[in-house]
Amino acid sequence: MNKIIRNISLAAVLVGLFAFTWPPKNFLKKVFTKETADLKVGLNIGDIAPDIEMANVDGKTIKLSDLRGKVVLIDFWASWCGPCRHENPNVVEAYKKYNKAKFKKGKGFEVFSVSLDGNKNAWKNAIKQDKLEWEYHVSDLLKWNNAAARLYKINSVPSSVLIDADGVIIGKNLRGMSLHTALDKLIK
Repeated sequence: MNKIIRNISLAAVLVGLFAFTWPPKNFLKKVFTKETADLKVGLNIGDIAPDIEMANVDGKTIKLSDLRGKVVLIDFWASWCGPCRHENPNVVEAYKKYNKAKFKKGKGFEVFSVSLDGNKNAWKNAIKQDKLEWEYHVSDLLKWNNAAARLYKINSVPSSVLIDADGVIIGKNLRGMSLHTALDKLIK
């Protein structure tokens, strides 16, 4: 009986302690800013972009949310897609031009490429051939059943979503000079 009373007492002390100390100081500030506190996760401009967690070419899982603090282009493409391969030089040019840029909100530009490939070798070869030098390439190799493409309701490629440093969607399907123009507007 004494053990039960002791365990209940210990549990009550721990609950009381955590009630006043959780969440840790600055925990919520790291997750939400004043600007994003009232926003919802969604697919419209002004919404917080849904997180993507998927394996890269080496099989290591990476997350879109790890890039918070940077402006990010989520680029949906595939090695078998002619228009995608035609757009890739523009994305490479934007990456080189803005990767180290200082934005009004955020530091640097990153590309998070989501491949709708089903063949890993074709995917890797296209990355090399098109000189897609950024490190964030992901795919589950399920083609049109790709989890991220389904989450973002992608039904054609190339498709893209531009998010700001807080993960808020600020543009969609920006190609060619419209991508550069949108990024120029964000520069300090």
